[in-house]
Amino acid sequence: MTEYLPRILDASLAEVLASLPAVAVDGAKAVGKTSTASRVARSLFALDSEPTAASVRLDPALLAQAAHPVLIDEWQRVPSVWDWVRRQVDASAAPGQYILTGSAVPRGASVHSGAGRMVRLQMRPLSLAERGIAEPRLSVADLLMQPDAAIRAHTDVTLRDYVREITASGFPGIRAHTPTSRPRLLDGYIATIVDREVPEQGTMVRRPQALRSWLRAYARATAGTARYEKILDAAVPEQGDKPAKSTAAAYRDTLASLWLLDPVPAWTPEGSGLKRLGRTPKHFLVDPAIAARLLRLTEARLLTEAGPVPLGPQKGAILGRLFEALVGLSLHTYALSAGAELFHLRTHDGSREIDFIVEGDDAIIAVEVKLSATLDDHDVRHLNWLAGAYRDRPVAKIVVTAGEFAYHRPDGVQVVPAALLGP
Repeated sequence: MTEYLPRILDASLAEVLASLPAVAVDGAKAVGKTSTASRVARSLFALDSEPTAASVRLDPALLAQAAHPVLIDEWQRVPSVWDWVRRQVDASAAPGQYILTGSAVPRGASVHSGAGRMVRLQMRPLSLAERGIAEPRLSVADLLMQPDAAIRAHTDVTLRDYVREITASGFPGIRAHTPTSRPRLLDGYIATIVDREVPEQGTMVRRPQALRSWLRAYARATAGTARYEKILDAAVPEQGDKPAKSTAAAYRDTLASLWLLDPVPAWTPEGSGLKRLGRTPKHFLVDPAIAARLLRLTEARLLTEAGPVPLGPQKGAILGRLFEALVGLSLHTYALSAGAELFHLRTHDGSREIDFIVEGDDAIIAVEVKLSATLDDHDVRHLNWLAGAYRDRPVAKIVVTAGEFAYHRPDGVQVVPAALLGP
């Protein structure tokens, strides 16, 4: 068995179970939901097993009779379970009754929100802090409380290490294997999504190659805001034709319901005084390793070649885009742990861009991501612009790099290696 890697979500899950009757943990297949939930559950019903699913359909009271907390794994296989749990917690608000884990949003099912009865948490692949490649020294939660927090530190993690992390995957079960096995496992993961998971969601895939071509085009759009029409135009299967617009929209919606797409929404704060902000999301797959594998980018190729030209108006070679995806994956997890949300900022005309905005209740963190550790005033101009233009809350300004040193610039920008940033 793969050794369990402690997850940042562990603490959030324990906190919710101590105060509320039910919690749902969402996320793509293989991110580790079942392993994490199993550590606190006393009973398990795996609904991806048809005999178990059939029993629960016929007699859901089996769940109530089991020792609590009850883990209902892949609950979307029996969508009626959600409302059954809701009715149970209506009858008794005792904490720690049920944990529901799901790797898809049930298609066409009428599912009550669970508001006031259960909390929904999203689990993603392993963040850099969870992978244990270095001890984090600067906390996202601390920055939200003290935006001028600063560190001076050094890490032995190099660009080669980050490239290895991009291709090694954040899926615990895949990264535990050898470097020669991981590409095959990633190919199998993609094949399962295309050949089984998407059809099971009710989306007909007449030409699997067309779906794979759309996925490759989306991978090329990583960390960009390319229009979906442009992504569709770039999806040219080997047969020479591309998916219809309606087909591509169905692919996108279904892949999102499987948590395979993980776009970062645009930041549009109300009443902030910031004008003409874009509303297009920034494109990311759930794991940069999937994007790299779809584009056949190995560790060696990423270190020696620029790779395919990315889609979209933003500049940047594919390695920079995938490094940004790795940082974004980590920031998602750190932000969730701190009770914050992750966004990006881009004006309509593209004159101002900030890679990520972590928005907390009392402060925000503006984050630029740079491969190079050598920075000048031009590299931080958008961070300083935002700090001057946005007055609603304090702004922490940081640049996340692939360099070795963390330091504080005279203009208040904190430069920090990605491995030293944590929850």
